[in-house]
Amino acid sequence: MDNDTHAPATAEAEVAHDFPGLIRVFTDGRIQRFKGTDVVPPSTPTTHPVSSKDVTLNPHSTLSARLFLPTPPSTTTNQRRSLPLLVYFHGGGFCTSSPFTSTYHHYIAAVAAEAKLVAVSVEYRLAPEHPIPAAYEDSWAALQWVASHRSNAGPEPWLNENVDFGRVFLAGDSAGANIVHNLTMLLGDPDWDIGIDILGVCLVHPYFWGSVPFGSETMDLDKKAVLDRLWPFVCPESPDNDDPRVNPVGEEAPSLAWLGCRRVLVCVAEKDVLKERGWIYYNALSRSGWMGVVEIKETQGEGHVFHLLDLASDKAQDLIKRLALFFNRDQPPSI
Repeated sequence: MDNDTHAPATAEAEVAHDFPGLIRVFTDGRIQRFKGTDVVPPSTPTTHPVSSKDVTLNPHSTLSARLFLPTPPSTTTNQRRSLPLLVYFHGGGFCTSSPFTSTYHHYIAAVAAEAKLVAVSVEYRLAPEHPIPAAYEDSWAALQWVASHRSNAGPEPWLNENVDFGRVFLAGDSAGANIVHNLTMLLGDPDWDIGIDILGVCLVHPYFWGSVPFGSETMDLDKKAVLDRLWPFVCPESPDNDDPRVNPVGEEAPSLAWLGCRRVLVCVAEKDVLKERGWIYYNALSRSGWMGVVEIKETQGEGHVFHLLDLASDKAQDLIKRLALFFNRDQPPSI
């Protein structure tokens, strides 16, 4: 499904930016998105025992999210629960998709059911209409909204009545994983304290890049060329692929020792061109002096965000179970 926005087509229009299968921008202002434009209601049935609803996070903006709540056992229907909380950020190269697509609706429902947690799947503004830093700003605002429930007195009853704010996790795939990293770096700075601690973060097939290629990145020059153009497209005010927000291990990047969480899980896929960056991030974090625990999982024989393409596949189910294990591990002692 594609989605045209802005100006009507003109005979003279030419392609200004083209990211095959993702987005195309014309010189007359039209934008075509080739994925992630569908919208399903929160009532859309899933195969998992969860409830879902959409909420507005800021009445003065369009910022919103889709919430997921596992169906409680009949014996605890009227009792307050104490479940982990997952704040999730979707992928899409900062320029496509939303929590309201069929793909993310079913995926986050599956994760919430498997891990028995409350999930907040965050919407953020997309480039090129809203270039970086809009996605980071919206994601930070969403995290502040979540934190407003830490004393069980926020605006959303599902969070007030069901969440253990000692077990808060952030996760995302691709560009969403990039957002998670950047938020967690902010949270490591005392000046950005929001009143809750992040127990762990999951970076699934994270979108990191850089000007110097590594390893297998040089073996697929077409994909490399597309990725070389992506950050300048979504962040024209700072188009350098070594911007610390997209290259967290570059010379100008702050130390990963500042990362503001206790545990990290990095997930990569063998045939994903971004795999090298995931491994580099894992190794750099391991050596940084950060006082947490970092793990990595590589899925063999699969490509970028393979799990979103077939949630029922054995390898997708294996990944979801691995995430659930991470979310449900006993809370480590304070460090």
